[in-house]
Amino acid sequence: MHADHAAGSPERGADDASGAYVRDSAYLTDRITTDGRDGWPVEPGRYRLIAARACPWANRAIIVRRLLGLEDAISMGLAGPIHPERSWRFHLDPGNVDPVLGIEWLRDAYDARFPDYPKGVTVPAVVEVASGKVVTNDFAQITLDLSTEWTAHHREGAPDLFPEAHRDEIDDVMELVYRDVNNTVYEAGFATSQAAYERAYQRLFDRLDWLSDRLATRRFIVGDTITEADVRLFTTLARFDAVYHGHFKCNRKKLTELPVLWAYARDLFQTPGFGDTIDFVQIKQHYYVVHTSVNPTRVVPAGPDLSGWLTPHGREDLGGRPFGDGTPPGPPAPEERVDPAHTPMA
Repeated sequence: MHADHAAGSPERGADDASGAYVRDSAYLTDRITTDGRDGWPVEPGRYRLIAARACPWANRAIIVRRLLGLEDAISMGLAGPIHPERSWRFHLDPGNVDPVLGIEWLRDAYDARFPDYPKGVTVPAVVEVASGKVVTNDFAQITLDLSTEWTAHHREGAPDLFPEAHRDEIDDVMELVYRDVNNTVYEAGFATSQAAYERAYQRLFDRLDWLSDRLATRRFIVGDTITEADVRLFTTLARFDAVYHGHFKCNRKKLTELPVLWAYARDLFQTPGFGDTIDFVQIKQHYYVVHTSVNPTRVVPAGPDLSGWLTPHGREDLGGRPFGDGTPPGPPAPEERVDPAHTPMA
């Protein structure tokens, strides 16, 4: 297991005999549900979402929580982008301590429930505030449950990110995107053999070509509104030129050189709830500083130029209604705004 990606976001894993990166997917699968069948009922104020702006998997939860207007129901703590193998750390907070949970290391919440927790300490994680115990770190299920189990606490005008009529198609597309895009950038970046790297590289760009064809004639991946599938693709695209193109050697083309996907990504970036969650400085710090097997110097690149994210995208011509019959979320709360120096949206 690589020390520099054993903990952290769900990038923990190991290399198999062929040099291929294999993701460790043993997550805590308890669910927070309306009926509380796993012992964790939906209850405003009971839980705290622990995320990190650097992490694409956690970024999904930040976006979904904001789109649905769950800020008052579920508080959010943000781990900083730089951490040792032991755990994500709250190094952005005063005294390096999460102000609600009172802990310095996210591992403390895992150990509170499972002493000497033996698996990866990952974000996103949901922690019960009163006990300080982690409930779940099942990143794929967390966002779906925010959409389907917390409906009584959604804001007025919240979008339906997992519409019943399209769930089978959304699930199918999300599986392809996870297998060939979200995870494959890591398979390329952490490969330890040329053959394993090239297999991942080819699969990634084959799927990006497929997505370009699909999105050339439709504004969103499934249906005519934003869904969970768009959230999951967006967080990878937002990091593509900043880290995956160079750091992970996914360099056939930059996102800015893929016209359809670049316009699609800009469309979402300029939609409230998406771009206003992206902290490019923290993203680069995490990947280039923490992944020392890939970047032993820990030098963080100064680029790329971010101004293009705010240029016109022209995707409105394809129709579609981003929020369906709903409305965009309002501005983020002051304490949850991205540092203006870390985004082109200032």
